[in-house]
Amino acid sequence: MSSPSPHQRPPAASTVSGGRWQTRRWSLYAPIYDRVAARALRSARRDAIATLDLKAGTRVLLLGGGTGLDLPFLPRDIELEVVDASPAMLRRCRERAEALGFDANVKLGDAMALDFPDGHFDVVIAHLIFAVVPEPQTAFDEALRVLASDGEMSLLDKGLRGQQPAGVIRRLLNPLARLLATNLSVPLDGLLEGHAIQRMEDRDLGPGGLLRHMHLRKI
Repeated sequence: MSSPSPHQRPPAASTVSGGRWQTRRWSLYAPIYDRVAARALRSARRDAIATLDLKAGTRVLLLGGGTGLDLPFLPRDIELEVVDASPAMLRRCRERAEALGFDANVKLGDAMALDFPDGHFDVVIAHLIFAVVPEPQTAFDEALRVLASDGEMSLLDKGLRGQQPAGVIRRLLNPLARLLATNLSVPLDGLLEGHAIQRMEDRDLGPGGLLRHMHLRKI
């Protein structure tokens, strides 16, 4: 067994079994994920990425990259790293990256214990990841750790705004959603508390405004 990287933060013991179950679950979903999620969330992904300042050579982390549905909206001349916990998802992501002409490093990794040094990336794209990991706060803290000062983050996810209670429909759907893999009621604002972050944009996107996009800058 290899030793952990000096940059990698080990996950809490309580998250390990949950993380393994998530990995198995997403491996089962990989063959059908694109058919379910591609068209419904395409415009939300596109609009979220359009807020970022992506130039040639920009160091970008696609966190929880899944099958690579964000890739069509990214320029090909960035320095791209893609991390996901599901080997089956990553195989599809790697195929998509190659088909689109990316020279990307697509690798297996844990969003709650990233194997990168502090401040390594200019941009972190965190789309639909915090609602599916066992410890969303840990994953957000890690994403912010590897983001450079003045770097940008695109956070697109299902979650609550401020202290508002979940609506009736969200409360009814959430038990089934959590069983399938995702939490519709993550308190997204709470993830930001205690961090030096500038909120550049905050708006609802996606079908029925189910998704929330925050364009963040690390101060």
